[in-house]
Amino acid sequence: MISPLRPVAALAVLSMAMPGLAAAGPVTAAAIEAVTYEGGELPSGQSALTAKVQVMLDRAGVSPGVIDGIKGGMSRSAIAAFERRSGLPADGAMDPQVWAALQPFAGGAMTTSYTITDADVSQLTTHIPTDYLEKANMTSLGYTSVAEKLGERFHMDDRFIAAMNPGVALTAGAVIQVIAPTKPLRARVARILIEKGTNRVAAYDAEGHMVVNYPATIGSAETPSPSGSHTVRAVAMNPEYTYNPAINFTQGANKSVLVLPPGPNGPVGTVWIALSKPTYGLHGTPTPSRLFVSESHGCVRLTNWDAEELAHMVQPGVTSVEFLEKGTTLADVMGEARGTSKAVQAAVASAATASAASAATLASTTLLSSAPPMARPPHILRVPEVGASGATMPATAMPAAGLPQVTIPPAGVVPLPGAVLPRTHIPPGR
Repeated sequence: MISPLRPVAALAVLSMAMPGLAAAGPVTAAAIEAVTYEGGELPSGQSALTAKVQVMLDRAGVSPGVIDGIKGGMSRSAIAAFERRSGLPADGAMDPQVWAALQPFAGGAMTTSYTITDADVSQLTTHIPTDYLEKANMTSLGYTSVAEKLGERFHMDDRFIAAMNPGVALTAGAVIQVIAPTKPLRARVARILIEKGTNRVAAYDAEGHMVVNYPATIGSAETPSPSGSHTVRAVAMNPEYTYNPAINFTQGANKSVLVLPPGPNGPVGTVWIALSKPTYGLHGTPTPSRLFVSESHGCVRLTNWDAEELAHMVQPGVTSVEFLEKGTTLADVMGEARGTSKAVQAAVASAATASAASAATLASTTLLSSAPPMARPPHILRVPEVGASGATMPATAMPAAGLPQVTIPPAGVVPLPGAVLPRTHIPPGR
């Protein structure tokens, strides 16, 4: 992470690393509010227009990943996903049709002022080591900076916070400009399609309407993600993570089973959505800006805030998860886009009446990923299972709010990786 106390140096490094950034001019809150689309592609580098488009996509439930104002692969893929849901040609290019389709999500301010609190600057983790044994000896894998903590709360890259607030130290009492928070969408997701060719995850309701669409890291060449269709088994929020080299990968020189504490900087972030295929799942990540750069050990990584949103919409034992191989698209499986989900309609209504968020609103929209991590949280018992070690384990799960709990009979499968379980039971991790 780049220190929030050195924003000028951070921007200098960013300018050299990303051609066109310096020439685009400063991206201020005022610039984001005032800018409008006048045709053509999005500007190269970092721009107020790209930031505004990213905010509207985020409100629409088509995640651009981190909001950073930079025209890149995740933003282009988000535009293509939004075009797909809107019934437009999905080429990922900005055009007047896309801009018009985004306007229902343009209501209210795009940015807002936020006063940093004492809680924001407290309970930070000094350092996150790379070695898993060192991580296992920590009490939590929390945020390492105020910028990182606020970045997750407002869906922003922490470097973008520095760019929007040049010269401002991120200390308690400081007033900064941030992206106005977006309320998570709520729906019952019946089907999830994981598109390996685009590195995106699409979730559909029972009527076949696309509800949300997220950028993702989907396996790697060495450890590819599964194929075929599976089912969501359970959901663990803010989970511990169990590393077991006998079942999955080997990290460094660590040859023994280790239990890593919970926290947003843990290997699976703040959420684990377990699949019926043993040891596989969808989960959060400690590095949201690198989803299209990083590789996973076969699982599907989302930003923590996207994973948290999805965790409240899946139905354990009901929601199917299908992996689409490269060359197979959403259109091949779902046909042409038809209609709009009730969740998206609600998001449109909310955006139409949105206004600059008050401090109270900001507090109420704090996600799990932006809250202080809990050290060894109590597990939520569901249906007991017998794990590979012979110990009794709970099928750790948190069903979506308002949804009926689904009984999932024991299947003799390998225990859930990363689940919040009693310390007497060690499940494998991925």
